Amino acid sequence: MIPNALTVAGSDPSGGAGIQADLKTFSALGAYGMAVISGLTAQNTRGVTAVRRLEPDFVAAQIDAVFADIRVDAVKLGMLGDAPIVAAVATCLRRWEPRHVVLDPVMLATSGDALLLPQALDTLRRELLPLATLITPNLPEAGALLNRPPPCDLPGMRQAARALHALGPRWVLVKGGHLPGDDCTDLLYDGREFLELPAPRIASANTHGTGCTLSAAITTGLAHGLAMPRAVTQAKVYLTAAIAAADTLDVGHGHGPVQHFHAWWG
Repeated sequence: MIPNALTVAGSDPSGGAGIQADLKTFSALGAYGMAVISGLTAQNTRGVTAVRRLEPDFVAAQIDAVFADIRVDAVKLGMLGDAPIVAAVATCLRRWEPRHVVLDPVMLATSGDALLLPQALDTLRRELLPLATLITPNLPEAGALLNRPPPCDLPGMRQAARALHALGPRWVLVKGGHLPGDDCTDLLYDGREFLELPAPRIASANTHGTGCTLSAAITTGLAHGLAMPRAVTQAKVYLTAAIAAADTLDVGHGHGPVQHFHAWWG
């Protein structure tokens, strides 16, 4: 049976991040993709020029419409924008109780533009982290969620993972893409054990949407019934290959997208 995966996130008209990246990832990895739009952005590979957040009740109406009719095997949460939208999404998740919820706490675009209002952080911590099967913060996001400086090495990542797990999610994946050096080691934690996931750093400017793509790939693995460590491991392999193949695309003049369909064309 083909699994159904739902993303709740913002739209990227350039196609590299947000719901566009999520739907490409779902499709590439064998899931039927569905999308609830939380907000609109005007952006390209060079940056974000405008953001429009949707009304919270309309975001909730989209979620309710999907769950009322369609089996949802896993949910991925991306850009939510502000506290009222975060609260509305949390209310819907409590109502429908999906089996898997992967929360990518999107705060900044690759270009550095803000995608989550700072005052929404407390609502995100209180309302959504306890509902998450997995959260996937990068180092700056981990620091922001904990209201402390970002970790800068593996011991710091372990401390952050423990503190984040205490906020309620079942699993924590602290992503090490911002670490110095030639390796990008991610750290998976279930409250008891750590799993280190190293990968070589690929020299490419085409990293637009990497966070969205990784969390969507994990969501797809969970929708297929994979255990969390395997879902995360396979997702990281997929993303690494997508970055390695990104230069086969010719999209924009800034941070280009990864090649989601590297196994099929390019």
